[in-house]
Amino acid sequence: MYCLYCASGVRREGTTVLNIFNDYDYNRSVITIVSSIDSIREAILCACEKACGLIDMQTHTGVHPCMGAVDLIPIYPLGEEMRAEDCTKEALAVAQGLTERVQGTSAFLFGWADFPLQRGLAHRRKEMGWFKKTPDLRAIRADVGPQPQKRFGLTGVGAGPYVMNCNVTIDTQDVSLGRSIAKAIRESTPGGLPGVQVLALPHGGAVEIACNVESVKGTPPDHLTAGEPWPSFSIGGESYCHAPASLITARVAELAGRQGVSMKGTALVGFTPRDCRGLAEYALSQGIAEFWKEQRRIRM
Repeated sequence: MYCLYCASGVRREGTTVLNIFNDYDYNRSVITIVSSIDSIREAILCACEKACGLIDMQTHTGVHPCMGAVDLIPIYPLGEEMRAEDCTKEALAVAQGLTERVQGTSAFLFGWADFPLQRGLAHRRKEMGWFKKTPDLRAIRADVGPQPQKRFGLTGVGAGPYVMNCNVTIDTQDVSLGRSIAKAIRESTPGGLPGVQVLALPHGGAVEIACNVESVKGTPPDHLTAGEPWPSFSIGGESYCHAPASLITARVAELAGRQGVSMKGTALVGFTPRDCRGLAEYALSQGIAEFWKEQRRIRM
């Protein structure tokens, strides 16, 4: 794990790889790196350099939208004492560092790093053409670095409150049905779930309702708190909360059931914000650099 070691080969203290998620159909990996604010930049850049050396977007295929060899770098504060400004500074430095270290890479900014507009990830992805099967790189103007090149594509770099990934699978191959469910629960739809951004994708002979569950400032709407409480936390004294996976699952099950389609299951890609912080504290206190190898044994 290149993010865990300095250029001299010495292990980077106070850094752990908390989770690694790989998906064959999506041809996509999600790596969760936890480190101190002083070390996170270098840990991320080392991982990115390795990825850019291995992945060529000219030959990449997968059912999940993807625009870059390193597609996304979000930086989240885990400690309550961590400030938005600190994460923003590191995100900007990572975007600049990536384009300097790997010639030909470029980046767009989102969230806190997209100053002063602070546009969200879904907004920026739509602007960049991320949702298109074959985005036109020639029409894109990167925020950092040169015009996007076919070899590396374009990387999204940003900072913000924690985003949980919750994927709900329904027992059908009808992607259009999945898209109608995704639209119904999406934040931008009247009656949708706050903070929830959704795609419906074919996956393993079924359809996956893939949700990015963003943490939202304040408290949830009263009409959505009848079941499980919305988990909450604070960043720099500001309160945030996020929709629980149980609510998302129940909403998808209800909508699918109306069409005679059953559920196959729900999976979290990574952790809830609370779990991520707790496991990070444990891994770092125990000096476990590759916690992803240990987490199943520990959590069981």
